[in-house]
Amino acid sequence: MKKLWSFLLISTALFACNSGTRETTKDRSAYDVINEKCYVYREFKPAPGPLTDSVLQLRKNLMEYLDQHQFKGHLAKKDSLLFQRLNGQEVIIELPAPQDIWEQNTIIVFDPQKNPLFVNLHKGTAQLDQYLQAK
Repeated sequence: MKKLWSFLLISTALFACNSGTRETTKDRSAYDVINEKCYVYREFKPAPGPLTDSVLQLRKNLMEYLDQHQFKGHLAKKDSLLFQRLNGQEVIIELPAPQDIWEQNTIIVFDPQKNPLFVNLHKGTAQLDQYLQAK
């Protein structure tokens, strides 16, 4: 899972560091286009068990917290996401097939004024507070 997070963060950083001079993606049909304040999640049927219950409870708590801060839930329809920022930049994220229960329950928070945030379910709401306060 550590490799996945590293890959996703590096990929996001590469796309986010764009100076805004590159042409925007024209054909968006392959992407789930996201341009509003929301959190993105995927839906899987996990195997029952205590770990699953624990992970789902963590995810539920974080999603409720985001709902309280006026973020709307967005079920990812595709594994290719295109985040459109207000400044014209686009951030493309390819979600790999999840390898475990943690990856199945990934949450990505997006505010059009900022880059997407991959939520670490282990870290709780402190990371979200930091994201919300950042300009």
